[in-house]
Amino acid sequence: MNETTGGLKYNRLLLKLSGEALMGNQGYGIDTSVVARVAGDIAAGVAAGCQIGVVVGGGNIFRGLQGAASGMDRANADYMGMLATVMNGLAVQGALSEIGVDARVQSAIPMPTVCEAYVRARALRHLGKGRVVIFVAGTGNPFFTTDTAATLRAVEMGCDAVVKATQVDGVYAADPKKVPDAERYDVLTYDDVLARDLRVMDGAAIALARDNSLPVIVCSIEEPGNLVKLLNGEARATVIKSG
Repeated sequence: MNETTGGLKYNRLLLKLSGEALMGNQGYGIDTSVVARVAGDIAAGVAAGCQIGVVVGGGNIFRGLQGAASGMDRANADYMGMLATVMNGLAVQGALSEIGVDARVQSAIPMPTVCEAYVRARALRHLGKGRVVIFVAGTGNPFFTTDTAATLRAVEMGCDAVVKATQVDGVYAADPKKVPDAERYDVLTYDDVLARDLRVMDGAAIALARDNSLPVIVCSIEEPGNLVKLLNGEARATVIKSG
């Protein structure tokens, strides 16, 4: 774990954003006002002294393509989803640039005319210089989710934790939007999540986090300023870690 600076609880984080988080109340696509708000939160985290990497999903774009992908080979469908994450990553980079935050997009699938290829040493240098690094195209392999990609990149970057930004303020025993009195957890172990099938992340991501003692933090992205609250240890969140 990195030594914290300036009183921050975490010095280097990997923020996992779902594609759906970027579409706001729309049924499809990118809501630029939501992307701008998320970029503002990331910028505040960087200003506070945290080094931040981001992995973004592609559900806001790919869900709209699923009809076209119906009956398609699974690997090809997964590659389509990876390309959707590239679009989202470029949108986040653009929003960060608009507010003066230096950011780089690195893709697990090389596409040099669009963004950098993922190179671990280069990503580490960017983080060390205070740049936000946005990792796209998942792991570059089909059959792996962006949750697994986020955990993998967090381990590779030596992050203090991976933050799964959701629409709720932690992990619940059931969907709190459907079950208002569902039990909420403040702390869980990796084995709790797997045994109870809580679906915070897919099993491969949780197992990878467990094997590398990487804390997983689940918090809301809906509340502006929540990332800085998390860095200061003030955010309402669920922490998944070793028992």
